[in-house]
Amino acid sequence: MINGIIGKKIGMTQVFSPDGTVTPVTVIKAGPCVVVQRKTSAKDGYEAVQLGLVEENPPKRVNKPLQGHFGQTEKAKAKGKTPIPPTRVLKEFRLESSEDSTKVGDSVLVDQFSVDDSIDIVGTSKGRGFAGFIKRHKFGGGRATHGSMFHRAPGSIGASAFPSRVIKGTRMAGHMGVERKTIKNLKVIRIDAEQNLLLVKGSVPGPNGGYLLIKKR
Repeated sequence: MINGIIGKKIGMTQVFSPDGTVTPVTVIKAGPCVVVQRKTSAKDGYEAVQLGLVEENPPKRVNKPLQGHFGQTEKAKAKGKTPIPPTRVLKEFRLESSEDSTKVGDSVLVDQFSVDDSIDIVGTSKGRGFAGFIKRHKFGGGRATHGSMFHRAPGSIGASAFPSRVIKGTRMAGHMGVERKTIKNLKVIRIDAEQNLLLVKGSVPGPNGGYLLIKKR
C-alpha cells in the first residue's frame, strides 16, 4: 500500500471546534496522483512507486525521453507500457512489501488519510536571500551597552596559529532558506475528498503554491 501522496500548499486558515476552540491549519491540495512507474526488488533492488501529480494545467511541452517515460511514444506502446498523461511533478514512495498489487495507471487519492492521522510533510522552505549571523544562525550577539562596539558581530571564526584557516562549515552570514525541510508528526484535522483537500494542524514549510510530500507515519 502506498503510504503517501504529493500535494500543493494552498495557505493557512482556522478551524473552529464545537466548544469554540480555534485550531490553526494549513490547507493542502493533496492529489489526485497517478502511478507512473512501478519499481521492483528484482529489477531495481527495492520496492517503490513513482507518483505524478495531476494538475489542472498540465505541461504543454514534454521532451522525447519523458514522452517515452509516460508511455506516449510508439516505441513505449509497443513494449506494452500504459500511456499516461504527462505530469510536471514526479516523486517516489517506498512500498512495504513486494506483494503490493499497485500497478502503473492506478490513482492515488486523499481518501487514504483519516482524521487524527499522524503524518510527516516534506517541503522546500521559503527563500530569505542573504542573511546575517543573527537571523541565519540565531547568534546572541554582544551586549547592547554604551561603548560595547560588539553588537551584531560574529566573533572569532578560527585560530591564527593553528590551523591558520577557517574550517569548512563554520557558521557565517550567507544565503538563507530554500532548503529541504521535514515537519514530523502533524495531525490531520479535516479531509475534503471531493475537492482533494487536506487540512493539517500547524504550519508546513514553503510558500503558497509550493509542492509537498505527505507521508503516513
